[in-house]
Amino acid sequence: MNQTLLIIDAQQELIEGNQQESAVYNKEQLIENINLVIEKAKQSEVPIVFVRDLDVAEGKGKGFQVHEKINVPADSRLFDKTATNSFHGTGLLDHLQSQNVEHVVIMGCQTQHCIDSAVRTATISGLDITLVGDGHSTTDSEALTAEQIIRHHNETLDGHYNVEHFSVVRNAEEDLFQPTHDSYR
Repeated sequence: MNQTLLIIDAQQELIEGNQQESAVYNKEQLIENINLVIEKAKQSEVPIVFVRDLDVAEGKGKGFQVHEKINVPADSRLFDKTATNSFHGTGLLDHLQSQNVEHVVIMGCQTQHCIDSAVRTATISGLDITLVGDGHSTTDSEALTAEQIIRHHNETLDGHYNVEHFSVVRNAEEDLFQPTHDSYR
């Protein structure tokens, strides 16, 4: 089965925050888990794709780049986006389809925005998704803490389906590149 690790908006300024925005919740653990899953992907020869948001740090400089503590493999693919949805206007779906990808492992930021829209769009686009439950983060909203947002999305997106394709939530220490979707079908 062809798979991809998709890391969304794991950018320096988004993770660390700036004068207007706070750092994401549990940022050290997030970075550690992203690096752990990158290593697992490399060992399993699973391609890695990063998506960056052009709104972060005005699309330039160190703040726009993937976080400096994330071990970005040289052969990773990179897509830049202008919308919340990583698939909108980026060529990401065309790339995944050209590689005959069937399963995508998703990590990154911000849970209720870019992560949620990527999971939902991917399932309606014919992909099975594993969301890394301890591999995405966000900041507090006016209504909920970041921790509540993450827990809510892990619960909501575990088993989210669009006909034949759906998402499951698993943690970074699990064997993410051995998908469990067929055991639920």
